Amino acid sequence: MLHCSPNFAVFIQLILKMNLLIEKVSDLNDLIMQGLVEEAFEKFYHEDIIIQRNDEQPVKGKKSNRKLQMAFMNNIVEFKSARPLKVTIGEKTTMVEWQLNYKHKEHGERKYTKVAVQDWNEGLIIKEKVYCALEEL
Repeated sequence: MLHCSPNFAVFIQLILKMNLLIEKVSDLNDLIMQGLVEEAFEKFYHEDIIIQRNDEQPVKGKKSNRKLQMAFMNNIVEFKSARPLKVTIGEKTTMVEWQLNYKHKEHGERKYTKVAVQDWNEGLIIKEKVYCALEEL
């Protein structure tokens, strides 16, 4: 009979939770890379999501964040690329470093590097802090 210590059982549970997060963040990233940002938002973001960009005021709730996202996406003339550079997984947190390139109606061509730090709860992102830096083209 195999006997596992309580610490080992906790460790196994943690690994299983992290594997689930790996699957979810991979699916989320795949949708974003395909330009399906709205679908990714609907599928992986909690109704009570809080999103903060850089030092701006946090935006609370899926409805308010959806409105901002739609306003931004409606001004994208050409979606060139979205590429995850690094992905880090923790117990309830993921971090993704992205390189984004698109053409915007008002701002022209933009190339960004951003890091999204996402806190997950019950399989959905409940809080996201985004750190963005505009690159010279």
